[in-house]
Amino acid sequence: MLKKGSKLNSILTGSCPTCHEESMYLDKNPYNVLNVYKMHENCSHCGTKYKMEPSFFYGAMYVSYALGIAFGVAAFIITYFFVGEKSLINNFIVIIATLIVFMPVIMRLSRNIWVNMFISYDKDWKQHINEKKKPTLR
Repeated sequence: MLKKGSKLNSILTGSCPTCHEESMYLDKNPYNVLNVYKMHENCSHCGTKYKMEPSFFYGAMYVSYALGIAFGVAAFIITYFFVGEKSLINNFIVIIATLIVFMPVIMRLSRNIWVNMFISYDKDWKQHINEKKKPTLR
């Protein structure tokens, strides 16, 4: 399911979208809130630049909104149908608590999804690195 080379692997593990060899983040723990957004500039294995332009990750806010809606709807469905809580006030409190607890995860997942929309896995990344290092004759 999470085999190397799939976008799902890169999204869920936060690994480099090109080579899947290392984490994009300085701290793998999303609940270390002080470091939740701190990323490497480039991948140390394949050299992929994560921030392609200065405001690149602003687009991840749209993905974050969609993920927040999905987490909120899931919390409502679980609380309403499986737990049997029919009070809308209590359901609302559960939704807010869920969004607060999962906020760092949602922030990381949205960035991972956003960067994977623009960068694809390259199974021959080692070969491309070696080609860049070779001197060209003119």
